[in-house]
Amino acid sequence: MQHWQQMSQAELDAAYANADYIPDAGSFPVRWAAEAAIFRATANAMFDIPYDAAERARLDLFHPVNPARGLVVFVHGGYWRRFGKSDWSHFAKGALAADHAVAIVGYPLAPLVRIADITRHVAQAVDCAAAHVDGPIRLTGHSAGGHLVARMLMPDASPVCAGRIATCVPISPVADLRPLVPQSLNADWRLDEAEALSESPVLGHKRSQARVAIHVGGDERPSFLWQARALSDAWRAPLRVDRRKHHFDVIDDLLDPASDLMADILA
Repeated sequence: MQHWQQMSQAELDAAYANADYIPDAGSFPVRWAAEAAIFRATANAMFDIPYDAAERARLDLFHPVNPARGLVVFVHGGYWRRFGKSDWSHFAKGALAADHAVAIVGYPLAPLVRIADITRHVAQAVDCAAAHVDGPIRLTGHSAGGHLVARMLMPDASPVCAGRIATCVPISPVADLRPLVPQSLNADWRLDEAEALSESPVLGHKRSQARVAIHVGGDERPSFLWQARALSDAWRAPLRVDRRKHHFDVIDDLLDPASDLMADILA
């Protein structure tokens, strides 16, 4: 029996409630949105590129000063039910400084769509962005976004351009969705056992050619450390634990082209 199967709904809710355990957690989304807006004001970018007719099915594509050596695709978190692409624009800085174009992907949110629907939308978004930029594709995403980029390596969800995907770096991913089924937030996700199984990267196979590394903060909730370790074990991928970071600041190294996180993305 898995450890989460012995937990009550209240215990599972608490185990995945990151903001409740991060000091001044509410300031992070406010700061992200403000810094993203400042960055967008001067960025060389194409905004709101549609990849599907659905609401929020848009991406922003940021171009480096020099010719692009490839494409980095970032998929945001928010438990598949919060935030939008415009909250994260500034996290393109590290890849842009390394001469990569960056696509920041928006997607429809639960409860209007199910998680499997979001997976299909992200695959469309990756193909859309790939049509604009030549060269290798490098995927990264945070939390729920970490789940979504990992799903792009699985045969049933792969975008058409999958052969170009060189690296995939899930950051604090939710890689096993089975512990989410009993949670109160499942009123929005509407996960059943079948979808939890099919949407869990830890229970599936990845495409062999893409290099994978998993990053997680050492000060995260034990459930997220377990999730990251489970994906690392299942896919035999390196696990990088940054002892200084929690669930909200673990993505800060996306800003630094010389960081260990960016080294894995650009490997």
